[in-house]
Amino acid sequence: MSRILLVEDEKNQRELYAAELRDDGYEVEEASDGKMAVEKVKSNKYDLVVLDIRMPEMDGIEALGKILSRDKKIPIVIHTAYSNYKSNFMTWTADAYVTKSSNLDELKTKIAEILAARGQA
Repeated sequence: MSRILLVEDEKNQRELYAAELRDDGYEVEEASDGKMAVEKVKSNKYDLVVLDIRMPEMDGIEALGKILSRDKKIPIVIHTAYSNYKSNFMTWTADAYVTKSSNLDELKTKIAEILAARGQA
């Protein structure tokens, strides 16, 4: 079972996404901001991180840099409501960039593709 760290500051969205991913067979841990995500990555092993961008404490772009500086191989999917961050060169280091939607199919497909490519699905 692949372990996913889901980083989302909106509690209701985080719980919904986590439930959907668990239904798909993933083990999901949650973080409510970038700072918490970086701490969790320091002490746990994840197969993939789903990362929001706009969050309190530490935004997703800063968290992305800190996570990748610890573990360059961990796949990261940016999942944000703001498509304009695609032009930020830091987001280019992520494995995928998915704009939030009420339909989670694109997010789930990207996660499955990335994990399959790494032999973890």
